[in-house]
Amino acid sequence: MNDSQIVFLKSLVRNVPDFPVKGIQFKDLTPMFKNPKALRLVGDGLAELYRDKGVTLVAGIESRGFIGASMMATRLGAGFVPIRKPGKLPADILQQSYQKEYGVDTIEVHADSVTSEDVVVIHDDLLATGGTMLAAYQLIQKMHPAKVYINFLCAIPQLNGRLILPDDVEVTTLFDF
Repeated sequence: MNDSQIVFLKSLVRNVPDFPVKGIQFKDLTPMFKNPKALRLVGDGLAELYRDKGVTLVAGIESRGFIGASMMATRLGAGFVPIRKPGKLPADILQQSYQKEYGVDTIEVHADSVTSEDVVVIHDDLLATGGTMLAAYQLIQKMHPAKVYINFLCAIPQLNGRLILPDDVEVTTLFDF
């Protein structure tokens, strides 16, 4: 992805102050997702990061992570695994709780989603403090995949979210704010 494409994508992100709680500057990516050119750039850019890495599954974190993960999985010929909020999955689940910047939350995945042969990319839209992704990584690791990658559409480096993610896992983004 070139610099002008990144500038274009960034120009479509809306800042929403005090959402979901006072003091949080929320990066709303939905204006970018509704733009057909931007959506194509995002899907192509995300997939290109993993084109030759043998990815068999892309796990997306609810809910905005489903968008990029689905596009990436389709382009890579991989499967999609949803990582969801509690009570949304109908079969046996694994669960992980974690601390967010504004509270405690829990995520779940079907217990049979990943095998030891799978190469998994865990995707979410935005890296802020990293708590959600760390929990997702811990959740996927419970199923002992062959390899795990971590990916975000974008990141806010000043919040130091990468610092809590495992050092031995490749972490990629399309762009940073």
